[in-house]
Amino acid sequence: MDIRRPTCALAVLLVFCLTELAQCMNAKINFREKEKQILDQILGPGRYDARIRPSGINGTGDAPTFVRVNMFLRSISKIDDYKMEYSVQLTFREQWLDERLKFNNLGGRLKYLTLTEANRVWMPDLFFSNEKEGHFHNIIMPNVYIRIFPNGNVLYSIRISLTLSCPMNLKLYPLDKQTCSLRMASYGWTTDDLVFLWKEGDPVQVVKNLHLPRFTLEKFLTDYCNSKTNTGEYSCLKVDLLFKREFSYYLIQIYIPCCMLVIVSWVSFWLDQGAVPARVSLGVTTLLTMATQSSGINASLPPVSYTKAIDVWTGVCLTFVFGALLEFALVNYASRSDMHRENLKKTRREMEAAVSMDAASDLLDTDSNATFAMKPLMRGGVVDSKIRQCEIHISNKRKNCCRLWMSKFPTRSKRIDVISRITFPLVFALFNLAYWSTYLFRDEDEEK
Repeated sequence: MDIRRPTCALAVLLVFCLTELAQCMNAKINFREKEKQILDQILGPGRYDARIRPSGINGTGDAPTFVRVNMFLRSISKIDDYKMEYSVQLTFREQWLDERLKFNNLGGRLKYLTLTEANRVWMPDLFFSNEKEGHFHNIIMPNVYIRIFPNGNVLYSIRISLTLSCPMNLKLYPLDKQTCSLRMASYGWTTDDLVFLWKEGDPVQVVKNLHLPRFTLEKFLTDYCNSKTNTGEYSCLKVDLLFKREFSYYLIQIYIPCCMLVIVSWVSFWLDQGAVPARVSLGVTTLLTMATQSSGINASLPPVSYTKAIDVWTGVCLTFVFGALLEFALVNYASRSDMHRENLKKTRREMEAAVSMDAASDLLDTDSNATFAMKPLMRGGVVDSKIRQCEIHISNKRKNCCRLWMSKFPTRSKRIDVISRITFPLVFALFNLAYWSTYLFRDEDEEK
């Protein structure tokens, strides 16, 4: 009998068993199937109730549940001055601990479980208190997920677009800075049951190269804003966004055109006094254009009760244009007064010449009459010559460089035009100096 045959059979059987065992050990685990089993285990009927909030610290039921919040600002589409609101798109995240959702991570191979149905687990009742409108994003699939980690931590993330109210103080418009807030609070759970906290380390993130057409996001600050009502105290978080208005747009669209209109209105000072249609047309046209510019500016702003910086600018520019029109009315009146005065002087000279001719003819008639006639004539000539000498003496004392320069313009109407050519630009330059020094070099405390 051959003893080697059973021995060979045992060896083959042993090799076969070892091979099968190695294949079983090297077989890949179906983790998707394991996820399903774990989800059915922790969220199955009778195992988890989404209506009950998680326990507090160390599993105590009397302690509040802490929810840590962070967000990623994707874009800020518009900031509306008239409606006092702004629109923002963000990725909003919440994270909290729910020990009922602990599971076996299969030796570290299963990092987390993912859900897309928020109603399967307990959710904080957070709402945006200054929200006007909002909507979720469902293209192509709903932009929301829930991650459950082995230790029971829950991460909730969703992409939303919001239109939020932003009360603005427009006293310094368009040289102002505005602070717009984003407020989040608990609707039904008081601080005894639910507390919101900012996530430690960079709780608010902003997309790089954030571009706004008329504003610049200078900085943002996170803070707490708990509120107390008759029903209790509610946890609240807020982030303040500080926007600085871009001034270059308003400089090109408002300030420079207004300056040009004011300067154009000064052209009438250099036109002839007799060019009445040209000066009237120029004054009325610039006045109507300036009024249209002012109404167009205010049409894009809410009707506030206080005076804005742009109102001061447009009001003063409108006053200068209106003053140029009134100046022509004064010049026209002074011109007619000068003409009337010249006519009176001309008539008086003609009468004096006629009287002197009559007196000379009377002297030629008789010697006796000439003797009596010459005395008052000579007396009057002596008196007139003395008066003229006194006037010349006094005028020489009072006359200075300004009077000497003004003497080049004999009529009052011409003097008014010449004075206006200097006074209007000088006053407007002083106004610009005061205006820009007031609004550009203001204190930060005054802005707040």
